Amino acid sequence: MTSTDDDLLRVLIADDEALVRGGFRVLIDAEPGMTVVGEAGDGAAAVALARRTRPHVVLMDIRMPGVDGLAATREIIADPELAGVHVLVLTTFDHDEYVIEALGVGAAGFLVKNTEPRQLLHGIRVVAGGEALLSPGLTRRLVARLVDRPGTPRVDHAVLDQLTAREREIVGLVAQGLSNEDIADALTISRATVRTHIGRAMVKVGAHDRAQLVVIAYQNHLVAPPDPST
Repeated sequence: MTSTDDDLLRVLIADDEALVRGGFRVLIDAEPGMTVVGEAGDGAAAVALARRTRPHVVLMDIRMPGVDGLAATREIIADPELAGVHVLVLTTFDHDEYVIEALGVGAAGFLVKNTEPRQLLHGIRVVAGGEALLSPGLTRRLVARLVDRPGTPRVDHAVLDQLTAREREIVGLVAQGLSNEDIADALTISRATVRTHIGRAMVKVGAHDRAQLVVIAYQNHLVAPPDPST
């Protein structure tokens, strides 16, 4: 039985280097259950293609001419018609300051371009499933720095008080980098139940996605901020 386009995980690649785009396309198109729906050489083209193709995941380079990946990410996340589109930031440098900004505007996480192919494919699936790539130590340091930046979203206590005890517990575990499967095992509940609690918490605090939920959790002291030195 062959998969139809509707069954496939749809990926849009945004990078100003044609060779990089081509390499990612070959890798993704060769992976069962995935397909590349378009390539963009700059941020403006990425936004236009996202609106036309409605991918599940955009692999977004940050440093592109014209409209860069940060501006494109902000525009995609702010568009209610693209609510199901998740942005996975790609960067050449793991200390790229723009990654902090991208997480702040709603990117679901980031990967360094020289990551192993299997890790890239895994990251695409994780982000498409509504989770965030927040476990690695480097990402924890970036989140820790983002928490203290001016303009980072804060939620007033009246909104936080709407969270149930279970929602607070699960948000805390999400902020520690646990996956839905890890949380389900830890609390002896189903993954569907975990997803439901996370979804409700995101709506209540106004988080665009899981990554922003983590930042809000740290910013509002639902959990202790990560130690940047770890």
